[in-house]
Amino acid sequence: METQLLKGREVVSQINVELRTKISLLKEKGVVPGLAAILIGSDPASKVYINSKEKAFKKLNCYTQTFLFNEDTDDNEIISLIKKLNKNDKFHGILIQLPLPGKMDVKKILHTVEPSKDVDGFHPYNLGLLLDGDPNFIPCTPNGIIEILKFYKIDTLGKHAVIVGRSNIVGKPMFALLSQNFKMGNSTVTICHTKTKNLKEITLKADILIAAVGVPNLINGAMVKKGVDIIDVGINRVSNNSIKKYKLVGDVCTEDVIGIANSVTPVPGGVGPLTICMLIHNTVKAALNFSSTRGSTG
Repeated sequence: METQLLKGREVVSQINVELRTKISLLKEKGVVPGLAAILIGSDPASKVYINSKEKAFKKLNCYTQTFLFNEDTDDNEIISLIKKLNKNDKFHGILIQLPLPGKMDVKKILHTVEPSKDVDGFHPYNLGLLLDGDPNFIPCTPNGIIEILKFYKIDTLGKHAVIVGRSNIVGKPMFALLSQNFKMGNSTVTICHTKTKNLKEITLKADILIAAVGVPNLINGAMVKKGVDIIDVGINRVSNNSIKKYKLVGDVCTEDVIGIANSVTPVPGGVGPLTICMLIHNTVKAALNFSSTRGSTG
């Protein structure tokens, strides 16, 4: 079987066409979509993501500003900044870069973000809307996965989707998207996690397999059935003898599933570009909501 590589950049190019139109319309109204990003500490992966995000925003003529803090910063200082950003019309979206240093109260900080600016979709209000079937801001990575499935015409209706990983960032919202009566939904969904027994038995039943657990090469060829469509969310650094001293690998051993799977997202170059793209999408949506509200009250 020939396995198709589901390349994210092709999907991003299509979405950007629509985004540019919306951004131009906002510009005519004097509104530039703006994102405030808060980065605490020196996590290498977070720095890479923030840099990539800044480049992507500038490429589409959107505004972004990153607020940097040391990892020993007090929670109250971050919360105070978020409250100011909530009232600042220059910023339509607020991003709290995860993971936060271990001593910080992650929920308290995330929940301080005004739901109308919660472009990551992590606030309980927005997660509740998603579970209610009427989403506003959908978390970026799950939303990006849906866009990949849509672009490559991978049908979800009646399929058995297996999600490996139950995080609030990917696993849980992915379950909500695929299980509900949405156009790209109506799947029977199984979530696996660290307490799951006989993981292989479950993954072998998947029509669509989404790996989002952060374990390098966890899924191999013996764990998937012929014709499965695989979305690999994992981005893991594995040491090697290259100049960089490491290489990036996913949660799926890609070489092992080639010839078995119908399709698979490469790492890097698969889901990653969509996460940033959907962050811009949500920020533009927040700006449109702001513009509409301002127009109706002004």
